[in-house]
This record gives sequence, C-alpha cells and structure tokens, in this order.
Amino acid sequence: MVSSFWSPIYLSITIAITAGIIVGVLGTLIGRLMARRSFRGKTALETFLMLPLVLPPTVVGFLLIVIFGVNSPIGKLIETLFNQSLIFTWWAAVLAAVVVSFPLMYQSAKTGFASVDSEIEDAAKIDGATSMAVFIKVSVPLAAQAILTGFVLSFTRALGEFGATLMFAGNIPGKTQTVPTAIYLAFDTGNMQLAWMWVGSIILLSYILLFIIYRFSRTARY
Repeated sequence: MVSSFWSPIYLSITIAITAGIIVGVLGTLIGRLMARRSFRGKTALETFLMLPLVLPPTVVGFLLIVIFGVNSPIGKLIETLFNQSLIFTWWAAVLAAVVVSFPLMYQSAKTGFASVDSEIEDAAKIDGATSMAVFIKVSVPLAAQAILTGFVLSFTRALGEFGATLMFAGNIPGKTQTVPTAIYLAFDTGNMQLAWMWVGSIILLSYILLFIIYRFSRTARY
C-alpha cells in the first residue's frame, strides 16, 4: 500500500522537474528571442508554439505517437540508437509533459522580457558587456519574476498532465504511472480511498506552488 501510493507521486515529481528544467531553459531562450525580434512569419511561429495549450491532450498524444512512433523516421532512429522505442517509457512521459507545458513558460518569459527596458540593456552594451553578459546579468534578473511564474505554472501543468501521457507513455506502475493516471485507474477500479489520497496530495502540492508564486509577486512589488 505504501509503495503503491508513493511511486506515482515520485514519478510525477521527477517527470515534472525534468520537464520543468527543459521547458525553463527553452522557454526562457525562445521567449527572449521572440520578445526582441520581428521577422516575417513570427505570428505563425508563435501560434504554433502556443498550439499545445489549446489542443486536446489526446490530440497531442496522438501526434507524439505519429511523430515518435516505431513506424516514423524519428522513432526508427531512436530505436536504432538506443535499442528501444520511446513510446511507453519514462522519457515519453517527460516529452509529453514538455510539449503541453512549454506554452506557459514561453508566454510568461516572453512577457517578462518584453517588459524589460531596452535602454537598460543598451546601456550595459555601451559599457562593454557582451550580449550573453547582458542577457544573464541584466535581462534575466529584471524578468526573474515572470520567469519564475512561468516555471512554476509549467511545472504544475506537467505535474497534472494526463491525456497525452496516457496515450504516449501509458500507465505502467513503477515506470510511467503518474498521479493523474493512477487516480484514473484507482477510480476505475473502485479504490476510492487511494484515489482520494492521490487527489489530496496533488492538490496540496499544486496549492503550495501557486502560493509561492503569489508570495513572490507580493514581495517583488514592495
């Protein structure tokens, strides 16, 4: 009972942390780029980046299977390199979480960087700072609140991902069974006590993370 309860929680947290790190880096870099650049096709590209936010999770899962399945070129390449398919693995759950949570990180980071006064960045460059130094020492600190908000929101989104994960990674106990898929199975089999325990744990964790966001936002204002 104890191990069966903690295993999905441990998997959910490790998957969400891994996905959060990947999304945090990609979302911050792409958000910074899109906040300061204008080019032909930018609107179309941004629409594509935000698409997973509005698509049904089952559609995302279906597309992941098509793109990374054993019959696709990418899927065959992965199977050749690693001697196994990506589908129904821990990394499949991570990839599903990355795809569905990326828009939240990207949009938040982009908004944060867009609010940074470009004159401050230009002044740092005039003083001799490189573009990388300006990004790390000026832009990121000034957009830190938005970046942190995006990271926590994307982390909680990855933590609660269900549809794409179920289709692409499956619901294998001890391997790909996260809290949302475990709740679904427990409810389906009539184990309401275990389902309520998982529901309570994910609500508590999500509440704590959102509380951190609001607490940090209030502290940053004063």
